[in-house]
Amino acid sequence: MLLLLKRIERELERGLQPLLGEFGLTVEQWQIMAALRTEPGQPMSVLAQSAVLPAASLTRHVDKLVERGLVLRRVHPSDKRRVLTALSPVGGTVADRLAETQRELEGLLSKYFQMEIQELSSSATLR
Repeated sequence: MLLLLKRIERELERGLQPLLGEFGLTVEQWQIMAALRTEPGQPMSVLAQSAVLPAASLTRHVDKLVERGLVLRRVHPSDKRRVLTALSPVGGTVADRLAETQRELEGLLSKYFQMEIQELSSSATLR
């Protein structure tokens, strides 16, 4: 099942690549934007988990998104040691467009891989 999930992930990334290229984004930057689209105002520690990225590389990716005006970074109002991140209005528009394309791809891939998933499930229950 793990290999199938990796194949699905690779196909999603491949399908998103033209749009990512149009916006000059990496897959990792999209993961950050998608996580912030789902839950705005995340502290960096939570964002690393939400975006499924190592904390060590998160800051570098967020810095690039901030420089491009796609993500906003603010000091937490009650805890000056924490930094909150959210999509900017432009970042929200870009994220909405990417999310729409991702949903379409997920629908296509779901149909494509459904047979393989059923076959895997069937073979697992036969053992």
